[in-house]
Amino acid sequence: MYDKQPYVPVSSDAGDCHVGWDAIRENLRRLTSGKRCVVCVECYPGVSVREIKQELEAALDPQVVIDTESLLLSPDEIDKRVSPLLTDDPVFGTFNSVEVRDFFDPLKVSEAQKKLESSTAGIALVIGTGAVEIANEYYVLVYADLARWEIQRRQRAGEIGNLGANNTDESPAQKYKRAYFLDWRAADRIKQKLLPTIDFLFDTNDQATPKMITGDQMRAGLDQAARQPFRVVPFFDPGPWGGHWMEREFDLPKDVPNYAWCFDCVPEENSLLLGFGTVRVEIPAINLVFAHPTELLGSYIFGRFGAEFPIRFDFLDTIEGGNLSLQVHPLNDYVRKHFGLAYTQDESYYMLDAEPNATVYLGLKEDINPSAMLQDLQAAQEGGPDFDADRYVSKWPARKHDHFLIPAGTVHCSGAGSMVLEISATPYIFTLKLWDWGRLGLDGQPRPINIARGEENIQWDRKAAWIKENLVNRIEAVGQGEGWREERTGLHELEFIETRRHWFTGTVPHDTNATVNVLNLVEGEEAIVESLTGSFAPFVVHYAETFIVPAAVGGYQIRPHGPSVGKQCATLKAYVRPE
Repeated sequence: MYDKQPYVPVSSDAGDCHVGWDAIRENLRRLTSGKRCVVCVECYPGVSVREIKQELEAALDPQVVIDTESLLLSPDEIDKRVSPLLTDDPVFGTFNSVEVRDFFDPLKVSEAQKKLESSTAGIALVIGTGAVEIANEYYVLVYADLARWEIQRRQRAGEIGNLGANNTDESPAQKYKRAYFLDWRAADRIKQKLLPTIDFLFDTNDQATPKMITGDQMRAGLDQAARQPFRVVPFFDPGPWGGHWMEREFDLPKDVPNYAWCFDCVPEENSLLLGFGTVRVEIPAINLVFAHPTELLGSYIFGRFGAEFPIRFDFLDTIEGGNLSLQVHPLNDYVRKHFGLAYTQDESYYMLDAEPNATVYLGLKEDINPSAMLQDLQAAQEGGPDFDADRYVSKWPARKHDHFLIPAGTVHCSGAGSMVLEISATPYIFTLKLWDWGRLGLDGQPRPINIARGEENIQWDRKAAWIKENLVNRIEAVGQGEGWREERTGLHELEFIETRRHWFTGTVPHDTNATVNVLNLVEGEEAIVESLTGSFAPFVVHYAETFIVPAAVGGYQIRPHGPSVGKQCATLKAYVRPE
């Protein structure tokens, strides 16, 4: 029953939705007919600018066309400028304040703007990433958007490179790294400014069937989502350690070797579907964070983290798979100093399901020698004997509904046979791999290992006794009512996320307390989320579905629904603790 295409109902009819190039061309042609004007099409990096330009040229017959790609500095000059920010590390760059205008040649920009100013008749089309930096004034502003999961698909397929780079044939990992630290950050700075004013939005995720809605329709959809429970669109990815639990439970296609990850609530990466009658328009979920940070996050969270969604839920499937890489997450001071990041990836493993012999590696054994462990890790990385993780790392039995807490600096990984609901802070690429069990990635290449960085972050005093007392099943009863009980399951005091589990056969009262809530139905087939004031329509969720309740919702309630009526259900809720 897991819904792989959840959407936010915005309107019962399609209204001004235009599906396919024929409808889009006709609408823009009618809008601009007989006018002398500038049509500005701002494009997110990865959008097929060539295709859109071709279609709009046919529709509008512009007298002047300026493609921002022609205004970029040379790839060599751009590489020279950004290489210090990307660093030589295969995975990590440095967060920065680069803007799209920094990719442009100032002389070419000046010439293009003069060309625009001297245009005396007909339509001028300015198109590409950074188009609004060139067209200071425009009659129509279109934003061509694209979800990051689709950008990654195109990168892996060798269809696209990075902004201003001649790197289509570069490895997907390097293209992703460059997009993460440069392209997307720069483009998001433009997007944040434009969302309140764009006239039209292009959904370009499906190149065969693009869709266009008005800016007002998009803003109505975002406003709707910010005031009710909703789900983002999950996406699934294979991995060298992946399993088959999700494939079976979620009825996924069998066209990949396994499914290792599901990004079930990562608004920076997931997309959001808006429903207009039978039309579904897909936009990046981060647009909602940018457009309604206070309503979604709450003023406290917005003030503390800015327009970022600080909580991440995802799945890690190792059932019939292998161990995750042995790893550690960097400490807060380290990520600030080395990556320019405000906070690190504290996390936890909640066991959604587990095979009988499932285990979690967490913390170190009592009598280990740190120097010997590091030497053995390095020797294994250099082609020597495999690293003996069982000699150095504590291993714990893992059962369904166990909760393992993993503050930064703690050596850990999920073992085979587990279906993990990973609850963490959002900086999700900052994993320092120590050992990957001697295997290759799905691309046939070794996965990056970070022993030197790991050494600087491992907390060597987090040994078995401390782990057992502080990080394994720290479950405590905190409340109950008719047909429900509430437990605190973590996270550790070093982490800023609080988690609460509710077991229920009746109706459970909840309140956002002016901060965003993220929940997953970890037990039971189906539950329903209801407003206490009727401010949103009842919202049905199914087993293993993650859903977001915006801060603006306030009070709400959850109870069993459909096949779960009369049976026990459970949700796991996460929110940011007040400082």
